[in-house]
Amino acid sequence: MKQGIVYLIGAGPGDPGLITVKGLSCLRRADVVIYDYLANPHFLDAAPPDAERIYVGKRKGVHHLPQEEINALLVEKARQGKSVARLKGGDPYVFGRGGEEALHLHRAGVAFEVIPGVTSSFAAAAYAGIPLTHRDFTTSLALVTGHENPEKKLSSLDWEKLATGVGTLVFYMGMANLPLIAGELMAHGRAAGTPVAVIRWATTPRQETLVATLGTLVEKVRQSGIKPPAIIIVGEVVGLRDELRWFDNRPLFGKRILVTRSAEQAGSFSALLEEQGAEALACPVIEIYPSSDTTELDDAIAALSGIDYLILTSANAVQAFFTRLAACKKDVRALHGVTVAVVGPKTAEALALYGLKPDLVARDFRAEGVLQILNEHGVNGKRILYPRAELARELIPKELAAAGAEVLAPVAYCSRLPADGERIREVLLAGDIDAITFTASSTVDNFVALIGTDASALVGEIPLFSIGPLTSQTMVRHGLTVAAEADPSTLEAMVETMVLHFSQG
Repeated sequence: MKQGIVYLIGAGPGDPGLITVKGLSCLRRADVVIYDYLANPHFLDAAPPDAERIYVGKRKGVHHLPQEEINALLVEKARQGKSVARLKGGDPYVFGRGGEEALHLHRAGVAFEVIPGVTSSFAAAAYAGIPLTHRDFTTSLALVTGHENPEKKLSSLDWEKLATGVGTLVFYMGMANLPLIAGELMAHGRAAGTPVAVIRWATTPRQETLVATLGTLVEKVRQSGIKPPAIIIVGEVVGLRDELRWFDNRPLFGKRILVTRSAEQAGSFSALLEEQGAEALACPVIEIYPSSDTTELDDAIAALSGIDYLILTSANAVQAFFTRLAACKKDVRALHGVTVAVVGPKTAEALALYGLKPDLVARDFRAEGVLQILNEHGVNGKRILYPRAELARELIPKELAAAGAEVLAPVAYCSRLPADGERIREVLLAGDIDAITFTASSTVDNFVALIGTDASALVGEIPLFSIGPLTSQTMVRHGLTVAAEADPSTLEAMVETMVLHFSQG
């Protein structure tokens, strides 16, 4: 049996980009993932599909497994010869009980490695615009918790040294003891006017930051209703937040935006929204799948030498075409002499993944744009291949045929309602959605089909954003109000439209 090993991995405080490269690498090859409550559960998606996932997490007042049982579980899985990813929020060795687990593994003779993570206080401070040290203010820092060992109470801390001997104080899990913390620090010499920041859900789109002084802290927190989990930072460096904040002043910060694109395509749009501070909530209303009958497309591929133009109107069309090209045991060389026309920059990017640049890119990013640019180059007497969606408009083949072209328009891919379509209705009923986005007419049709005839009532006052004129027309046909339409019809322009809409808000 191979030697098992346990990796004690710090997953950071929530932003998935803050896990280390090494931590992610170990997670991707794990046989077992044993994880605590995570601020971002999407880390689990990085593990192999067949990896065993075991939740042992702890939250305030809820303990899924006692620590002793967690220790025993780590040893048991490693002794089975498995690679165990022990995934912990923050850093394993900073109030993460990683030291206890590592000691138990050592004493049991089990191999282990510790992979540091970004501890929540460091991340919270950085994302709130607060440098924990600054030579103009302080060069000393203390990290404090009152809940790591139930037998040790905050009252046992050396408050005098903490109050006057350290420049910046950071308290983990201290919200329940806030009156005690503020009172003891002031009683032992820390000025009542000392700036304090309380940061909740650090590094996520839900991040909240409250700034007060020691003297006003308890009352301000009570009035605001801010709850755990939160980090408390005490020190003059908190005063730099107004100048150094960058995370929570982005234009879409705190907005929860529903992305209705297919699961395969939601990622790129979500990334654009998240760059502007939004929380992108992927609720696909459409699934893309290859056509069950590829005979017509395969025949066209076999006769590519006689094709003058290849039209690709989406990334889905690109993927479907090249999948069949490979299935027919051909590659990009089969397109020698064929003029490739695409509908816009995103389709061009998808084409680039196959090592090709389009010959023609439509200026208007829809079917009408493709027709315009092809007619400018002349299509009379030309043979044109147009691998299309099952529900695509007949505009392209009809207009090109009228202009004298021979058009082959095989169905390359189809769409359907997602299997878990009820989720979008549940999300809408739960509320707390700031915007809904539609990137094609099909997403509008499917959205309405999934949530029922009361679509307009269920949407209510939530602003709806469209990628372009055709999508907007479909929205209006279904009785939905278009808050704003992107121009040009790109994801980037759509995000800019949303930023403008909310800035005027």
